[in-house]
Amino acid sequence: MVSDDEPLTPAGRLFLHPEMNTIIHCVIGLQQPLDVDQVKSVVGSSFMVQHPRFTSLMVRDRQGMEHWRKIQIEIDRHIILADHHPLTTAADDGTEGGVDSSSRAVSDYLAELSVSTPLSTDKPLWEVHVLTAHNCVILRIHHALGDGISLMSMFLATCRKAAETESIPSMGVGGGDRKKSSSRSVLGRNWREILLGFVKMVVFSLVFAVEFLLRIWVSDRKTPIIGGAGVELWPRKLAVASFRLEDMKAVKKAVAGATINDVLFGVVSSGLSRYLDHRSPNALRNGLRLTGLAMVNLREQPGLQVHFSLPPPCLWFVVLEIKYRNSICFVKMAMAFFGQELSDLMKSNSGSPWGNKFGMLLLPVYYHKSSGNPLDYLRRAKTMIDRKKQSLEGHLSYNIGNILMSCFGPKVAWILNYRIMCNTSFTISNVIGPHDEITIAGVPVTYLRANTSSLPHALTMHMVSYAGRADMQMLVAKDIIPDPEFLAKCFQDALLEMKEAAAAATLSTQNIEGN
Repeated sequence: MVSDDEPLTPAGRLFLHPEMNTIIHCVIGLQQPLDVDQVKSVVGSSFMVQHPRFTSLMVRDRQGMEHWRKIQIEIDRHIILADHHPLTTAADDGTEGGVDSSSRAVSDYLAELSVSTPLSTDKPLWEVHVLTAHNCVILRIHHALGDGISLMSMFLATCRKAAETESIPSMGVGGGDRKKSSSRSVLGRNWREILLGFVKMVVFSLVFAVEFLLRIWVSDRKTPIIGGAGVELWPRKLAVASFRLEDMKAVKKAVAGATINDVLFGVVSSGLSRYLDHRSPNALRNGLRLTGLAMVNLREQPGLQVHFSLPPPCLWFVVLEIKYRNSICFVKMAMAFFGQELSDLMKSNSGSPWGNKFGMLLLPVYYHKSSGNPLDYLRRAKTMIDRKKQSLEGHLSYNIGNILMSCFGPKVAWILNYRIMCNTSFTISNVIGPHDEITIAGVPVTYLRANTSSLPHALTMHMVSYAGRADMQMLVAKDIIPDPEFLAKCFQDALLEMKEAAAAATLSTQNIEGN
């Protein structure tokens, strides 16, 4: 081992375990194609080639421990022109199931990458695939290099705002004034309210921690969407459900205190119910639980967070902020590094350093027959998520995982993680992208999407928001879910139905107030 070699983090070692070997695919749609030389120029001048993770080989010492070893990279080895791949040239003109041939070609290419194409370990663990015929670039980055927030920050540091060509875009997180006002309001809370919030945090954390551990043995009931052991090796298909953020905002206003994240899980619950009604009419019990495994960001700062944001235990007594939403309070800890720039995440001494900093939550949704008020799905989702916000489940899962990795190694950690995935129904994540339209090398970006290499789940969903739209890319085991385009339509129709119900509720309220 060379003296300058840097050991991998516990999370990095887990993602590199042969049976895990998780790769993130970030899909960047462009208004016009970038050729290989342009891509090389962009990569060569980016943060990517300055960061040690992206310029290091993964090596193992005599004890089998993984380390990063700095090398001089050859950019040409990382840029792959995919235009001559059979899947990118086989699509005919026209559409199939509402999907144009170009989108289908990109989806088929991604589906193949997700199962059968590992990254070579004789170079740093990333690649850029260029699909000029489809105005698309795909970043393939090993999860050991960083999580979605780290990678999004690195990508945005390479881009510029379309309206301000010299400005680096930021992630679309607002609410700064709300944070300030709620921080001031904590001073007006009495000790009983603070104590009640703390007790709720402890109780919900214990309940959810026990539930999480039981998932090692307890499985969801068999349904047409559930995967299981070995399913990660099955062939895949890919589809995209697209939503307008304005529609989601209109829906959330119909339920007091609701958030965009509540709307998302209401849509997932309603959409899955629609799909299961189609696949197994009258075969499932009303109220059947389908458990999702959600990846949640544990960084707490503007511009670098997923919608789920949980309090770090080490700061329990730094700043205690009590928030009230619809008579439900939850505890949230303020961080000292608000306002950190995107590029700061690239620095090793950053308050929220580069790497994998996320926990896992069990998020149940429930099957209900498509009848009644569509907003009931949102109300149930909000109640569930409010309780999760009051717990430390994400931090407990993160820290327990680190302890298992440190004490027992990646094999044991992978077995436990694998059993939990086999016993749940789907994976979901949600990364906030830039609010403004952006460009890369002067070319406007038309969409941002993401997914990972395949898991034991037959259904994985990864949503990324960008410029007023949110695209949820779904990777499915096609022998279990053969019609992902129909599933995507179920999700889209669920949001539109909720929007109509929200508009009707608003109109009814206005009529009552008018009388």
